[in-house]
Amino acid sequence: MPFVRIDVPSHFTESRLHAVADAVHDSLVKTFNVPQDDRFQALQRHAAGEVVIAPSYMGISHGRNAILVQITCSEGRSVPVKKALFAAIAQAVAAAGDLPPADVIINLVETVKENWSFGNGIAQYAAAD
Repeated sequence: MPFVRIDVPSHFTESRLHAVADAVHDSLVKTFNVPQDDRFQALQRHAAGEVVIAPSYMGISHGRNAILVQITCSEGRSVPVKKALFAAIAQAVAAAGDLPPADVIINLVETVKENWSFGNGIAQYAAAD
């Protein structure tokens, strides 16, 4: 049930953006055991100056193709699983998007399951009252 936001520079073509989105989803399926049809993504291209990414942070240099991937998901996965996801996404996105893994910046936001609704105004994972 992850919700994924992917923010890329405006010069990314539609096919490149969708290749990146596919790579992120495939990594979630393989590493986080997300069902194949559990895909909710918001993809956004940004003009120069609309996203600020430090040219260098924590000893990692970021180029003009740096992207942001934010994943909101249910809590409960271990740190090793999270690390495996980050590595899988960085490698898969780098290959699919033709950019260095250093340019794939990932943020994971965890929430409890009852904070989700998948339609009809129903909290499908919340306990019945």
